[in-house]
Amino acid sequence: MNNEKMHGKVNKMVSEKAAAFLERVTPRQMVVCAALLLIVSLIPLLLLGKYNVMCIDDYDYGRQVHDTWVATGSYLESVQTAWRQNMEFYQNWQGTYISCFLMALCPMNFQYEIAWVVPILMIGMFATSTFILGRHILTKWLGAERAEASFVVLLLLFMFYQVLEAPFEGIYWYNGSTHYILMQSLWFFMLTAVSGALWAESRKGEILCSVTAAVLAVIVGGGNLITGLQAEILLVFLLLYAIVRNRRKIWTVCLPLVTGSAGFLCNVIAPGNLERSTLDPSVGYSPVLSVLLSFYHTMVFIIRWTPAFVILVWLAVLPVLWKIMKASDRTFAHPVWVTAGVYCVLSAMFTPTLYAVGMVGLSRVDNIIQMVYYLGLFMTTAYWLGYFSHRQREEKAADAFGSFLERAGKRMTAVCVLLVLIVWVFTADKNTYTAISATRSLFNGDAQTFYAEAMERHEIYMDEGVTEVELAPYSAKPALFDFEDLSTDPGNWLNLAVTRYYHKDYVKVKDLD
Repeated sequence: MNNEKMHGKVNKMVSEKAAAFLERVTPRQMVVCAALLLIVSLIPLLLLGKYNVMCIDDYDYGRQVHDTWVATGSYLESVQTAWRQNMEFYQNWQGTYISCFLMALCPMNFQYEIAWVVPILMIGMFATSTFILGRHILTKWLGAERAEASFVVLLLLFMFYQVLEAPFEGIYWYNGSTHYILMQSLWFFMLTAVSGALWAESRKGEILCSVTAAVLAVIVGGGNLITGLQAEILLVFLLLYAIVRNRRKIWTVCLPLVTGSAGFLCNVIAPGNLERSTLDPSVGYSPVLSVLLSFYHTMVFIIRWTPAFVILVWLAVLPVLWKIMKASDRTFAHPVWVTAGVYCVLSAMFTPTLYAVGMVGLSRVDNIIQMVYYLGLFMTTAYWLGYFSHRQREEKAADAFGSFLERAGKRMTAVCVLLVLIVWVFTADKNTYTAISATRSLFNGDAQTFYAEAMERHEIYMDEGVTEVELAPYSAKPALFDFEDLSTDPGNWLNLAVTRYYHKDYVKVKDLD
């Protein structure tokens, strides 16, 4: 009995010391810890980028520029070739006049070994734009303090990059990530700029933010249709907000809305889109059915993108969000409308592919929808917590929930983060989370073996004396590099892309069966 009492006293003492320690942790220190966690999780992804290579559509879109570079060695000539090809594509293939231009300028056209810059660019742009936008929403629209808002968004980014739907297509593949991740990053910067114009206190700030947004709007309008449509919808929402709340600010939204709409219209009405539709046998749904189906698929993917790992991170930020929303001076009067609006914006991102090809689940598209979902989840949660925290006396359930979060506080955050780390590091399938998978590929030699074999292939491609190329299949490949390899059939479209790029008679992989 005495042993039990002693054991209970020890546990109580440890618990009290732990609680006291956590209470001394400042918001700034929490931000530093979250930033270190994010950096540590991204290091393996960036290190794996050392073994990245050119692949898939990089060859088709980059061929003309590569030919120009080999012939002239001139960056200016190469850029001019990229623009001419872009205009040809606009007339004959697709209207995404910014994406096509950038995709033609694949860095590997100029130096094959430089593919490691792709993950640095894509992670750098997407993580930075998401952080800036997420913190802006929390501080300006929801009234949070900068430190706590930074902590929340850093944890969100850590979570996102570990459960990213298609890591290769969102981080390492230049063509696919440029068309979606890079364009979505520019849209996040643009949205922050438009919102910044609405919140700017000086005339100079308004003009700077609005003009910046107007320039970015033209670029976003010339990117993928999912991001472009999302931009149109949210700009209209912001315009309506300006009309209702501050008519003096209407012009700050109208300017990027006009330039963005003009760019998006040029994208949509491109002759190449019609030309391509006659060649593509895929048949999409009607506009009305596409919209209705998008609402259904949104719920399906929300369930898919909310595993235990995400739930634990969400639970970890609840006490932080409760604290900052309770201290906010915002009114949080319309949680249902905010939730409905977020759901509609998310659903709209599924509509273009349903209308164009009658399907969802294109992994490179899903990457950006997934991030919008997580942003929407965290921001909507914050709004609802703000709503309940300002109405505790009227709602007994809200009062009880709020009291629990206040008592649990940093202890709940610490415990949930600890559980996240345990799940992250000790998961049975080492390819479930991206950082663990990348680390595994680096330590077991798959990355190094793959890269050595890829470079051997490149040497063969560059040998002008070899015109009929037969390659051994890769003996190893990092799990995150899940792209399709060349076929044993030289007429396969992937094989043809490489054949044309290096001017060979044919390229194929040997059949070892």
